[in-house]
Amino acid sequence: MANKGEPEMAEESISADDWAAAMAEQTTGEVALAEAGGDVVDDERIALILDIPVQVTVELGRTKLPIRNLLQLAQGSVVELDGLAGEPMDVLVNGCLIAQGEVVVVNDKFGIRLTDIITPAERMRRLSLK
Repeated sequence: MANKGEPEMAEESISADDWAAAMAEQTTGEVALAEAGGDVVDDERIALILDIPVQVTVELGRTKLPIRNLLQLAQGSVVELDGLAGEPMDVLVNGCLIAQGEVVVVNDKFGIRLTDIITPAERMRRLSLK
């Protein structure tokens, strides 16, 4: 169990083979989707943007600090965030919320398992509120 202010990690013993299998499963699903209703024209249009880099951010939480407290931070300092342990993490692409997920550890590396994808309609609604 995590202490207050520390995110819980879904610790799993996943091997490299499991990681590869998960990635292959994702690719298989994408291929099946394309075969079900893929249009050559749409595929060509999408191919134009596939190599454009975007910034993906996973946000644990936020806080506001006065500059006085910020300047007092040192190695080992703890900064309390507004996110609670066990809450889903926000996944942002170029600053826009697109999903939520939970932290996983695979071979000593952090990852995020997406648990909820924001619908395009909801994304548009959120953009109009800004």
